[in-house]
Amino acid sequence: MVLIVIIAVVVLLGLIYVTQYNGLVKLRNKAEAGFAQIDVQLKRRADLIPNLIETVKGYAQHESSVLEAVIHARNKYTTANSVAEKIDSANEITGALNKLFALGEAYPDLKANQNFLELQTALRDTEDKIAYARQFYNDDVKQYKNKIEMFPSNIVAGMAGFKPMPYYEISEAERENVSVKF
Repeated sequence: MVLIVIIAVVVLLGLIYVTQYNGLVKLRNKAEAGFAQIDVQLKRRADLIPNLIETVKGYAQHESSVLEAVIHARNKYTTANSVAEKIDSANEITGALNKLFALGEAYPDLKANQNFLELQTALRDTEDKIAYARQFYNDDVKQYKNKIEMFPSNIVAGMAGFKPMPYYEISEAERENVSVKF
C-alpha cells in the first residue's frame, strides 16, 4: 500500500512538473514570437530609411549631423544580435527619425515633396505597427515573468533554467520633446 502511495505521489509530481514546464515553454515562445513581430516592423523601418535619407539629402545638405545620426542608428540596428541590443538601437532610430521629421517642418520644399510625404506616411504607419507589437510583446513578457516567479512554476523555472526576458521600454530620448535648432 505504501508503495502505491509513493508511486502515485511521484507520478503526480511528474505531471505537475511537465505541466508547469510546458506552460513556461509556451509563454516563452509566445514572447519570442511577439518580439519577432516587432523585429519584422523594425526591419521594414530600417529598409525605408535609406530612401528617406536620399530624399532629404537634396534639401537639407547642411543638416548632415541629423542624417548621419539616422544612418548610424540604422546600421547599429542591422548589426544588433541580442534582443537588448535591438531594443536599444531601435530606440535610437526612433529618436533620430523624430529629429529628421522635424527637419521637414523647417524646409517647406521638402515638406511638399511627394517622395518625402509618402516615406513619412509609410514610416508613421510602421511606427504604429511597432507600438502595437511592443504592447503585445510586453504583455507576453509579463505573463512569462509571472509564470517564472509564481509558485509552483518558479521551482520548475529554476530547475529548467528559464530566464526572464526584457520589456521593450522606450528610451529617455523618446520621452523628451524633439527640438531642432538652426
